[in-house]
Amino acid sequence: MKIMRLAAMAIAMLLSFAATAHAQTTLRIGLAEDPDALDPSTARTYVGRIVFAAFCDKLFDIDEKLNIVPQLALSHETSADGKEVTIKLRPGVKFHDGEPFDAEAAKFSLDRHLNLPVSFRKPELAALDHVEVVDPLTIKLILKTPYSPLIAQLTDRSGMMISPKAAKESGDKFSLHPVCAGPYKFVERVQQDRIVFEKFADYWNKDNVFIDRIVYLPIVDSTVRLANLKSGGLDLIERVLATDIKDVQTDSRLVLATAPELGYLGLTINVNNDKSKGALSQSAKVRQALDLAIDREALNQVVFNGEFTPGNQWISPTHPLYQRAFPVRPRDVEKARALLKEAGVSLPVSIDYMVPKGTENETVAQVVQSMASEAGFDIKIRLIEFATSFKQAQAGEFHIFQINWSGRIDPDGNSYVFLHSGAPQNDGGYSNPEVDRLMEQGRLTSDLEQRKSIYEKLTKIVLDDEPIIYLYHRKLLFAQTRKLEGYRAMPDGLVRVVGLKLK
Repeated sequence: MKIMRLAAMAIAMLLSFAATAHAQTTLRIGLAEDPDALDPSTARTYVGRIVFAAFCDKLFDIDEKLNIVPQLALSHETSADGKEVTIKLRPGVKFHDGEPFDAEAAKFSLDRHLNLPVSFRKPELAALDHVEVVDPLTIKLILKTPYSPLIAQLTDRSGMMISPKAAKESGDKFSLHPVCAGPYKFVERVQQDRIVFEKFADYWNKDNVFIDRIVYLPIVDSTVRLANLKSGGLDLIERVLATDIKDVQTDSRLVLATAPELGYLGLTINVNNDKSKGALSQSAKVRQALDLAIDREALNQVVFNGEFTPGNQWISPTHPLYQRAFPVRPRDVEKARALLKEAGVSLPVSIDYMVPKGTENETVAQVVQSMASEAGFDIKIRLIEFATSFKQAQAGEFHIFQINWSGRIDPDGNSYVFLHSGAPQNDGGYSNPEVDRLMEQGRLTSDLEQRKSIYEKLTKIVLDDEPIIYLYHRKLLFAQTRKLEGYRAMPDGLVRVVGLKLK
């Protein structure tokens, strides 16, 4: 009898274990590219930001209406002169290594973003002089000048907090095993294959985390990405092709989620880093000619079925700071040819056009290539792996770099880091002292009308210099299976995993 009871207990334990194992839930998210470094100080890709949203909480976040809301910070207060910002931190927060998140840890992260030699966060925090620890849960940011976009910057990578202990121990290898304070903790990464996270038991908001594991799978081919979603291999995918919208909408197993994007797609021109001294780098007239050769509305219709918004600025026409005095100009091939003649360049103008791999990226490039050829340009499209494109861009190995920017809630976040002299994402090396001055001036005031006036002057210069040719603003397109509950598309394109459930 004793043996029988023991056998029954063993079977019960096995059944219980099997039930527990079966109950483990895994959310599988398909990405259009493989992210770069998983270090908030050194990362610069949009897909990286999607992954960060699962494991690296920020001081602040945004809601669907672009309001700034608390995350690891509870509140902030700015002094009358705009040069001191006091931030109260959330109590009881732990990093994934068990270390406490407090004022010293917040100071460490901000100092690292600002001072790490390879940090891409420097221009985002350029106004920050130093951070003071007021008490264990209060920091004070001392600024060199007032800086209106500061809190907006802290809703993104500049506001992400990392474990000081882990960062000190791993040094420049931090991205290989990142440690933050988010809902999920890092498990493993296999380049070009998968990034795996598991639920963090001591997360401060753990009662709203319902999924056990998240696996991010980079699948560059959008058709394959969608096929995996349909077959059940994925639960959510980003960047559905505009031409696949009807396919998703007519599939009863799938749900389409959309949101207007905050950013843009642009053609970054190598103005000052071009070792080959190509015609685009030598003359603004050549860059203006290329701009005039492109029909943005036709591009939108051909590639995106009219779903996107043609644009010519770093913010979309729906933004209150968009400069309506400078609307999108119609295509003018004759004027483009005249500008090339005035510039005195030999025809056709040969251009190396670097494009990250991906169906829509390649199609956009082909349409631009075809349009530009009619004006006297010989564009040679060079397809390249996404992460590699950034290395070549920084090295100046391109004439044109076609790249999307996912956008920020403050327009400064769409301009300064690309247009200011010496900014780390100014891959084309553009430099104009008056542009620098106007961007810095725009950071000093929160008054909408004052900023509008400043940006009007800034926009005129940039549209004349053409360091970036802005083409359009995307509609964010996500597709999910119906078994995923609670997902909402957000204008910043990030997938917030807290609150998500799998049936």
